[in-house]
Amino acid sequence: MQPRFVGRMSLADAVTISNAALGFLAVVVAFSDPMTAARLLLLAAIADGLDGVVARAYGSSPAGEYLDSLADVASFSVAPAVIVFVVARDGLGVDGPALTTEAALVFGLPALFVAMAVLRLGMYTAYDTRDSYTEGVQTTLAATIIGAAILAGLGDPYYLLGATALFCYLMVAPIEYPDLLARDAFIMGVTHGLAILIPTWAGRTFPYALLILGLAYLTLGPRFYWRDDVSGTNGNA
Repeated sequence: MQPRFVGRMSLADAVTISNAALGFLAVVVAFSDPMTAARLLLLAAIADGLDGVVARAYGSSPAGEYLDSLADVASFSVAPAVIVFVVARDGLGVDGPALTTEAALVFGLPALFVAMAVLRLGMYTAYDTRDSYTEGVQTTLAATIIGAAILAGLGDPYYLLGATALFCYLMVAPIEYPDLLARDAFIMGVTHGLAILIPTWAGRTFPYALLILGLAYLTLGPRFYWRDDVSGTNGNA
């Protein structure tokens, strides 16, 4: 007897599933090597972009959008939250959930990030039917900025916790973010790849470049990156 997914799963679905697996690996590795975990996080973001490319080229399955959101829970909800938790816990010397301000931030903000990311992904799947833009910061973008900051050596616990708190709001805020044009998504993908492959080259040039690109889209995208057409987009959750 064959598994029920045989003949139903598309190639794009396989790429999406690899995204989820990379998210799990990032969580496991985070406790011993946050830098490698950040690289796995960025690799998951590449897989998240590729599944859309593959779906447009070879078709998708009815399960595709659900698998995409489920995979994103692992890779861009749980994984970045765990990485922030580990880096902040070690940086602030928090041993456990004690009744201190530091412990409340270290445990509470990553947990809130997961909750808001899951809420954002669920709302995206249910209601976000527009092809040219999405409301709220994409979980992929939030995770990319966190991963790039760590690879760039900007892993100050308070900075990371502050960014996590900001993303908790921005992911569910009614701010319209236009989907990237294909050429810009390609540039982001190449920068992702270089940040993963040679993160320390020339003073961490590529993690810094990825961080700058991500922050530029985060702050300027809603106002200055608007586009009326829907062709060549690379939407994600």
